[in-house]
Amino acid sequence: MELLQNTPLWLGIFAIVFAQILKVPINFIVTRKFDWSLLTSTGGMPSSHSAAVTSIATAVGIEAGFDSVTFAVAAMLAGIVMYDASHVRFQAGQHAAVLNEIRHDLQLFFDEIKRWPEMNEQEKIEDLKTLLGHKKSEVFIGGLAGIVLAVVWYSVQGL
Repeated sequence: MELLQNTPLWLGIFAIVFAQILKVPINFIVTRKFDWSLLTSTGGMPSSHSAAVTSIATAVGIEAGFDSVTFAVAAMLAGIVMYDASHVRFQAGQHAAVLNEIRHDLQLFFDEIKRWPEMNEQEKIEDLKTLLGHKKSEVFIGGLAGIVLAVVWYSVQGL
């Protein structure tokens, strides 16, 4: 089965898992608390998206050549994903934080007027996720991790 021998694909998957696992000890070093939910969360240090796309692009470059059309496509897509992670998704997280504040203020308002006969009791609303994107340093370290993973893999394999 050729899919099982697709090294760039498996390196990308491994890079995601590796980066997600790294988030736990990095967060522990900073906060002195273990947060196992980071294993499945978006955002944080390092960016697993960046690690995945750079490991795939590096692997494609090594296998197909850094002057190939395939590498050009992989590198461009990696750049777009990394830009999105550090700009668009980061800003979406900032918007979510502001919306959460507005929602909390509205909840306080509704709690104050809950005695009004026409008001039903409001259900507790979960906060929007604010850790959607990455700081540029998180994207950089994630990207660097992906490149290093691919280079190390191919060096060990002797290619």
